[in-house]
Amino acid sequence: MGTMKPIRIVLADDHNLMRSGLKALLSGMPGVEVVAEATNGREAVELVNSTNPDVVLMDIGMKELNGIEAAALIARDRPSVRVIMLSMHDTQDFVLQALKAGAVGYVLKDAAPLELEFALQAVTNGETYLSPRVSRQVVQSYIRPPDAETGLQALSPRQREILKAIVIGRTTKQIAYDLGLSIKTIETHRAQIMERLDIHDVAGLVRFSIRIGLISAHD
Repeated sequence: MGTMKPIRIVLADDHNLMRSGLKALLSGMPGVEVVAEATNGREAVELVNSTNPDVVLMDIGMKELNGIEAAALIARDRPSVRVIMLSMHDTQDFVLQALKAGAVGYVLKDAAPLELEFALQAVTNGETYLSPRVSRQVVQSYIRPPDAETGLQALSPRQREILKAIVIGRTTKQIAYDLGLSIKTIETHRAQIMERLDIHDVAGLVRFSIRIGLISAHD
């Protein structure tokens, strides 16, 4: 990277030690320049608008706006800026939410320093970079469709409608009112939905719905 135009980076992390460590690490890489630092997602969005960096290295768990919400705003307003998520979470749900929000990289915080350099090179060349541990999970989710997705096909159109209402936070009473059905009918549909999908809590239904695209991470 040393022979190329410097890669201008905004760091976004609400932990001062993590941010300082990343800045020191990046300062030792040739052809990399940290132009601004943010302590939350909203500040990151503002700094991207004022500094127009090439890359944002973004933590997920931040106050005001989390990293995924901030990435979505950056992708919408500054599509040329490449967002790499830095996270402790290696689960498929977090990775897919980040990618759907517009991030083009996902690097685990326990990755080796060289991996971060690979990620920067990849995203600035227009590619997507995922840490190997999460990359395997994402690939497997596409080559082997989840059993629950087959279960979705067993739901009636009305049950799919009720499922979406459940996962966006509508109560049983509200769903019954919206659809002109009795509370008991909604409760019966809810039990059938969980049985057919083999998912028995609302958090699981939310993760499932995001994974198959029934809702987005921001609904």
